Amino acid sequence: MPATVQPPESVTWRVHIDRSMWVGGVRSLMLQALHPMAMWGVWQNSNFQEDPLGRLQRTADFVGVATFGSPAEIDALAAKVRGIHRSLRILNHDTGKKERLDQPELLRWVHCAEVYSYLEVARRAGLPLTGKMADRYLDEQRHTATYVGLHAEDVPGSVAEMEAYMNDMRPQLRVTEEAAATVRFLLWPALPENLRFLSAGKPGYFPFGALCYYSLPDWARKMYRTLPEVPQPAVTAALRSFRTAMNTIPEKVHDYAFAKPTRDMLERARQSLAAEGYDTGRGLYGLRDPRRWPQRTLQPA
Repeated sequence: MPATVQPPESVTWRVHIDRSMWVGGVRSLMLQALHPMAMWGVWQNSNFQEDPLGRLQRTADFVGVATFGSPAEIDALAAKVRGIHRSLRILNHDTGKKERLDQPELLRWVHCAEVYSYLEVARRAGLPLTGKMADRYLDEQRHTATYVGLHAEDVPGSVAEMEAYMNDMRPQLRVTEEAAATVRFLLWPALPENLRFLSAGKPGYFPFGALCYYSLPDWARKMYRTLPEVPQPAVTAALRSFRTAMNTIPEKVHDYAFAKPTRDMLERARQSLAAEGYDTGRGLYGLRDPRRWPQRTLQPA
């Protein structure tokens, strides 16, 4: 049985180990919020208003387990997530009726907005991925979609399919009061308990939140109109600088952005991979380098 759900040889590993994921994660929340039902689902069934950054952390924890956890760990987490989704309902403000949260179309939108944000931000920030690798990442993420109750064949598995899906969804999107408030929260969020020590530096968060906002697609920013427009080449340069700076942070320090159970899971992943012959001397991040894989896994170029 593999030590991790997504092995270091996968494109998923290359994308999800990259620190540009933090921008991609916040960007995905801003994008997801444009779907009224998806936004109402979050607004009505979580403490997002009091702790928006905490939701980002929980999303990061889920992605971390789905990428680096063992099959048993992801099976347990996926079952828990599906169970929670089955039990929740959303008041549709357009109809006045309550609807299930686990509707496939809602789960599909959340999944697609999330994984495509990760991919687009990572590539724009300088992660070297070919078009074929980008397609492979989205194809790999089809399996991740099954964790929340979707069928793999029901979600886009290539960049072309994802772009077509996003274009088809645009007529259904709009800026609700809750969506506008979400962007404001994400530009100036409350800090979860384990990150309260960062409160003194909170004013320094705004440039990060603004970077996430400016990385949104042009059409999404035009819908929000929360911040004045800036030249997009400057945004690309800022994304590259952010990625470069974040990728220099030691892995054990960076791990403190996650909740303790996730930190423990990451340590177990390091130990399991080392036992399989991977060179974990530079941590999980170092396993982007094929020279650190066991000789049996190396493939011809």
